Order: sequence, then structure tokens, then C-alpha cells
Amino acid sequence: MTLTAPAGLRGVFRTDDAARDVYSEAAGIGRIKPAAVAVVSDADDVATLVRWARAAHASLVPRGSGSGMAGGAIGPGVIVDLSRLRGVGAPDAAARLVRVEAGSLCGDVARAAAAAGLRMPVDPSSSDFATIGGMISTNAAGPHSLQYGAMRPWVNALECVFDDGARATLRRGAKAPRVAAMARFAREARPHIMGADRTGLSRAGVRKDSSGYGVAAYQQSGDVIDLIVGGEGTLAIVTAAELVLTPLPAATASLLLAFPDLERAVEAAGVARSSGAAACELLDRTFIAIAARAGTPLPVPDDTEAVLLVEIEAAGRDAARSGGDTLLGALRSFGATVTKSAFEPAEERALWEFRHAASPALRKLDPRLKSMQFIEDAAVPPHAVASYVRGVRRILAEHGTDGVIFGHAGDAHIHVNPLVDVADQRWRDRVARILHDVTELVADLGGTLSGEHGDGRLRAPLLDRTWSREAVDLFALVKRSFDPDGVFNPGAKVPLAGQPSIGDVKYDPTLPALAFNARRALDLVERDRGYSRTRLDLL
Repeated sequence: MTLTAPAGLRGVFRTDDAARDVYSEAAGIGRIKPAAVAVVSDADDVATLVRWARAAHASLVPRGSGSGMAGGAIGPGVIVDLSRLRGVGAPDAAARLVRVEAGSLCGDVARAAAAAGLRMPVDPSSSDFATIGGMISTNAAGPHSLQYGAMRPWVNALECVFDDGARATLRRGAKAPRVAAMARFAREARPHIMGADRTGLSRAGVRKDSSGYGVAAYQQSGDVIDLIVGGEGTLAIVTAAELVLTPLPAATASLLLAFPDLERAVEAAGVARSSGAAACELLDRTFIAIAARAGTPLPVPDDTEAVLLVEIEAAGRDAARSGGDTLLGALRSFGATVTKSAFEPAEERALWEFRHAASPALRKLDPRLKSMQFIEDAAVPPHAVASYVRGVRRILAEHGTDGVIFGHAGDAHIHVNPLVDVADQRWRDRVARILHDVTELVADLGGTLSGEHGDGRLRAPLLDRTWSREAVDLFALVKRSFDPDGVFNPGAKVPLAGQPSIGDVKYDPTLPALAFNARRALDLVERDRGYSRTRLDLL
């Protein structure tokens, strides 16, 4: 079907191969060539595009920086690039609120908040290029989620465009706006959610979860915001948000500890969590080994099984030093062989640089080895984190695959980057088997497949492996009630019939080549982590 630009659209609308190719990939492993690309100018453009799509029986794929891992930012429909909606209002210091547009960058919001003595409490490592709309769509988190949680509770209001093009604002504690989608939801889905057994609506014991819709949160709050957050652009398109901010900490202290035993490191992480640490990160021995192979070794003994990086916040520098020393003593008792403390900002930054060593290290390895993020976001109950890490190590070894394991130890949320040799003709089968085995492991341990990156097209077909039948049916019901014609991001969050978890993989050397200027632009984005740049500007 040939698509023509919607009447009245003031942004860019393109159907040429170069434009479609440069939006066919995102930060994850997938490649899907869209039907067209629309770079919208404002919320009015979004409403125009939604009305057009419904009339034309087209689907829309909302997208910010394209840094999502799970395939939610690529699709066969029309890409809706929201990255030009970058307005950041002046923070209201008294109310601790700020209004931002969906394409605004987390880092820009954080800097605006800091100028008012406040902070953006959700701070993913991708803050320099993650958009607020993308963070809302996946219920994003970050290292400080140990203290502050994920995105959902920090969203006070959302400005949305619904499936008929109606624009409305959702606000916590306020009456629902009078739009058709809200009426359908209240009539068709709300009674079933409110009547469901709560135990089946969440993963018991899991501290972070971006999988499925937030039906448990909605059952508790009655705020539809809790469904839109984490909805991956499948229920409505978010154009702006009002976010809650928190005060900046007066002082912090950071600790590094190396352990020769994984279980003891996990026990120490539990103590850090119960002691009120703001962050507690894990670097597994796989991470340490890859860094060493790449020429950037960590200063720890060869027999180190795990490294913990811990941060505390305090009311002042003396309190930070005292609290850091006390916590270090408590954690050292679990057998740490190396310990380091940092109380000055420059010293703390140097410690935390170890956490960000993975990407540079991976780029120095054999170019045939591709870091494929397809099992990268599971979270398990804290008591099961050692079993999960050991299980992933075993599965990778059984399939002859190296990998890098690290993540948020305090939340038992672990990232895994398998290193796949695409010169091996069996690589696709190996990827499929690793995904199957790790999914079974997560299910057996009572975990979730996504702690902060969302389901996307990668994990949507796997939801029935970790969720109850009742929960999966509720997810489908929520989707139908908001978007009965399937306009918004079909295949993300709720799978389409016959949808595979892994389709075309962008690293597959047998795929047709993309347009030269599109390939060059995408390689530049990946090399420089330049996700915040509008792709059309790079052509």
C-alpha cells in the first residue's frame, strides 16, 4: 500500500527507501522496515496523524530516540518520530513539578531540575539520549531505582492523543477526561481488572517490572496513568507529561567491593538494600573477564566472582563519610577481598566509571562477535539472584556462547549481553535456544522478563510463559478497549497471531543491505551512542 502524507501535517512525511531504512533499526537486535516515517512538529501533528491512520487503516509506531532494546521502537507501520517535541518547562520548586514534552531528553530535564535544587529521580544510564516519552512508555528505571523506584509513581499527569485523534490530559486523582477510549475502557476492561485476584496481576517478590500492562498498579490507584506508563505506546501517544521531582541529596558516598563468592556478594547486596543504599550495582565475573580481554582490566583479584558498587545519600558530608564507613564495615564482613571508598565527587565518578566499562570493552572484541541484547532485562526475587546469574552462566556455556552479566544487584535486576558469532551458520538456532532456556529459568524462579526495558516485539510473544492466563487475557482486554482498530504499535506488548520473538536480526550478514546513507547514519549512531539525533538529519 502506497501512503501519502496526511492533509494538514506540518512535520515531515517520507516514504523513500533511505528514510524508511534509517528508521528500520533501533538499539535492540531487530530490523523491520517501516511503511513510512513521520517526524511530527507538535501535538497537533500527532492528532492529525492519528486521525489519518485510523481512516487509512495504517498503524503507528511512536518513537523517541530509538534507544529501546525490545523492538518497541521499530515496526512495519508508520514511525512517529517525537524527538522534536523537546520543550522543558521551568520547574515549580515549591510544588516539585515540571512539565516536559515527550521528546525531551532525560539529561536536559535533570539539568533543569538541578538548577532549581531538585532532581529527576529516575536516572537510567542512557539519560543523555533517553526521551521522557520513551521512559514513560517502558516504565524505565535506573541504578537509583533501589531508593526511588521506576518511572510510574513519578508521573503526575500525561497529555495524550487517543485512537480517534482526541487530545486529553490525564491527571492523578482527577476525573477521567471525556474521550471515547476512556469510556470504552471503563465499560469493557475496568470491571474485570478491579474484580481480578491481585496475586495474579503481579510477579510476587519482584522489585522492578516493566512487563505487561500495569494492571496491579491500576487496581490499587484507579489512575489510568498507571496503564499508559509502561504501555509502550500501544494505548495512546503521549505528547507531554508533568513529572514529580525530588530534592537533590546534600552529599553522597560510594563504595566498591570485590567478592570471591557470588552468594556472599548477593547477601551483601541485601544488606546494602536494607541499610537504605540509594544504588547497588553488580559486575559479574563475566563482565570482569571481558573488560580484561579488551585491555581495560578492573583492579580486582583474578578469583573475583562479583563486584558491588554501592552509593548512599546523606544529609551532609560528615554524615556521608560516617554512613559510608559503617556500611563498608558491614559489607566487608561478607568476605570482600578488595574495598574502596570515595567521598569526593571526582573520586565517586572514577569508581562508577567501572560500571560503564562494558560498552567500550565490547567494541574492542572480535568484530564477528555481536553483543545481542535478547535476554537483557530479567528481574527475579532478591533471594533468587545468585541462582539466576549461575543459571545464565550455565545456559551460555551449554550453547558455546560468551556473555557479559551485570546489573542492579539491589533490585535483583540483571542485564545480560550474549556475544554471538554471526559467522557461525548455527547462530540463529543458538540465539533461539538461549532465549528459550533463559525464559524457562526466569519463569522457574518467579521472575519477570523485563525489569525496565519493556516487552516490545521481542518479549510480547513470551508473556504467557511468566504471567498467569488471567493476566495475559487482561492485557489483551486493556489493549482492545483503548485501541480496538490496532492503530497504536501493534505487536508490542500484546503479540499478534503467529508473531515470533525474533524476526530479522540487524546483525545477520545475509540480510539485504540498507541504503548506503542510512547504513552510514545507523553505524554512526551506534558508534557514538548518538541516539538523540534525529535520523533524517543524519542522512
